[in-house]
Amino acid sequence: MTDVLVVGAGPAGAATAILLAERGLEVLVLDRAAFPRPKICGEYVSPEAARVLDRLGVLKALDAAGAVPLAGMRITAPDGRTIEARYRPVGPWRPYRDHALALPRETFDATLADRLRLAPVDFRERVRVTDVVVEDGRVTGVDAVGADGTTRRFTARLVVAADGRASVVAQKLGLRRAHRLQRMALVTYLGGLRDVADVGEIFVDPPDYVILNPVTPGRVNMSLVVPLADAARFSDRPETFFTARVKQLRHVARRVAGADITARIRALGPLAYRVAPPNVGGVLLVGDAAGFYDPFTGEGVFTALRSAELAADTAATALRAGDCSVTALAAYERTRRAIFAGKARLTHALQLAIRHRRLANFTARVLAGRPAMLDTLLGVIGDFVPPRALLSR
Repeated sequence: MTDVLVVGAGPAGAATAILLAERGLEVLVLDRAAFPRPKICGEYVSPEAARVLDRLGVLKALDAAGAVPLAGMRITAPDGRTIEARYRPVGPWRPYRDHALALPRETFDATLADRLRLAPVDFRERVRVTDVVVEDGRVTGVDAVGADGTTRRFTARLVVAADGRASVVAQKLGLRRAHRLQRMALVTYLGGLRDVADVGEIFVDPPDYVILNPVTPGRVNMSLVVPLADAARFSDRPETFFTARVKQLRHVARRVAGADITARIRALGPLAYRVAPPNVGGVLLVGDAAGFYDPFTGEGVFTALRSAELAADTAATALRAGDCSVTALAAYERTRRAIFAGKARLTHALQLAIRHRRLANFTARVLAGRPAMLDTLLGVIGDFVPPRALLSR
């Protein structure tokens, strides 16, 4: 029996495993994939996420791998009004770096996986978890199938579910819930896009929005987010739907004119879902396995890394005390909700604007006339300014 079994070696799982191994705990990591592996993602990493990446010892490696600095964001409203802001200090709050990062998710995850291999961790790839073992009101391990097709049971004092939006652990424990916000993302890459600057670009055109992130020189991640019902009937023809939809978004169509789609269009949805807190002991849910709302504010990677820090703190305390009961582990859930609650409320408010054309245009006009508020908003999106700071603006 190991101290901690981490299911999933993406950002949440790798970070949790590294932090726990640094505390002297015995850690086993299982992932169904072999790294590097592709992953659908907007490929944005906020300025504050760099703090955790530096703590993990991978920030310099990501820079060396060609991560593109993003100095800010440019947002285009439905009426064509454009507002732009840069990451900069806001009152007493300063970003860890004065820029975000954009880089292919395959590169990002592979860099973390390489760091995991250097840690005192038992890291096993191509091992697919199929079930969760629950005994006497607590999770005691998982059943998994290896690359050779052999089924094996792994036991641990604590299981950390970091296996993403399709978390087997969350599903087997009956924790996953549907969300009323039903959206789908269609993601591809563009080549030959003109006038690519050092900012991410967002186009709001209710009920849709589009995000452009330059992830390498000459390569731009393009994510189109639409209502799930609109795209569902084209599930067998995503390219047809994508091309037609972009033509309907006039500001987007003008922006990408002359650029080439250089990769197949991949779809992911529904984006939002809820996950209830575990009702058994011996388990923590980290990153997307604990729930996801919407990618507009790019919160996915930072949430994964920050929740890994919180989970590692709670796990280390519980394991030292020899108590991994529901009550002992509930501190993680309380802290996680408290830290992310403000950002969640902001994201809900932004979703309201995204759904209504007049409200989106009004919001853009207000922000254009109040640069201090715009800087604060970008700081919140960048994860280094607390959402409560918006109230003072």
